Amino acid sequence: MKRWNYLLVYTLPIIVMISFQLKGYATFITVAVFFGLVPLLELFIKPDNSNIDRTEIRVERKKKFYVWILYLLVPVQCGLLLYFFKNIANTPFLSVAYFGKISSMGVACGVLGLNAGHELGHKNHRFVQFLGEILLLSSLNTHFLPYHNAGHHHLVATKEDPATARKNESVYAFWFRSHFKSYVMAWQLEFKRLKRLQQKNICLGNRMFCYTLWNIVLLSVIYFFFGKTAFLGFLGAALFGILLLETVNYIEHYGLLRKKENDRYERVNPSHSWNSDHPIGRLFLFNLSRHSDHHKNARKTYQVLNSHPESPQMPTGYPGMMLLSLVPPLWFRYMNKR
Repeated sequence: MKRWNYLLVYTLPIIVMISFQLKGYATFITVAVFFGLVPLLELFIKPDNSNIDRTEIRVERKKKFYVWILYLLVPVQCGLLLYFFKNIANTPFLSVAYFGKISSMGVACGVLGLNAGHELGHKNHRFVQFLGEILLLSSLNTHFLPYHNAGHHHLVATKEDPATARKNESVYAFWFRSHFKSYVMAWQLEFKRLKRLQQKNICLGNRMFCYTLWNIVLLSVIYFFFGKTAFLGFLGAALFGILLLETVNYIEHYGLLRKKENDRYERVNPSHSWNSDHPIGRLFLFNLSRHSDHHKNARKTYQVLNSHPESPQMPTGYPGMMLLSLVPPLWFRYMNKR
């Protein structure tokens, strides 16, 4: 895919802004596009499993264009939130439009905040990670960074990993187990890191402690400057974004486990993550659906992720699979066979 295609993600904030200007059921336009139009198109557009030629990988990895797409999402997401606070504060409380605008901001929190934050959080540069933390904070999910990098990538496809869905586990049960257990694990991993550095558990060097303060400050500022209606609206949007993230976690590793021999798990390989080569979802989510290659090499930048023939393939893109997961009997019936 040409690099300019990744700018497709910027249509999302435009749709979200349009949603904020509408009334009634029309405010659900973002959900309709992302979970209606996109899955429909991906039923007819064939997946593309082609990979970048090896000679081009070095060139593409050095292109600043790809990372600037991510950097610019930080002010875009922050600007969306500020406008959302003002707009939702003047929207009738608990009206159809109130929930429609929350759902639109929630999609932005999930796609722009959490997904782009995930990508930046993998960079080996503290300032870039800080930008990722800002995006994760926009959905009150900053604990994702220490848990995901130090926990999930080591324990993926094992029963010890909260974000690996068990076979025949519903997405609804998974939401609670994954979110809260990953939060606890993030604290545990941070305590271990501080112990290695011979630092106290509760200090400014403790990222989880700082993240907690950030969350409290952000919520306090929203409540004080924008009022109760905006405060509750933001909590709803953040929750929507978190549920999108956990649903993605659910479909990425459902039922896949690594073999264990002599008390050691086999190395992570492309067969331990579900893969999707459907182009629209790939562009919106920065190739997140090529998840098998991401776990093979977490430092690999999104634009050069490969498709592996040994990876289990999803029948459609991420948005469509997320919808299917919401109906457990259909999900089990279809995915257990695969």
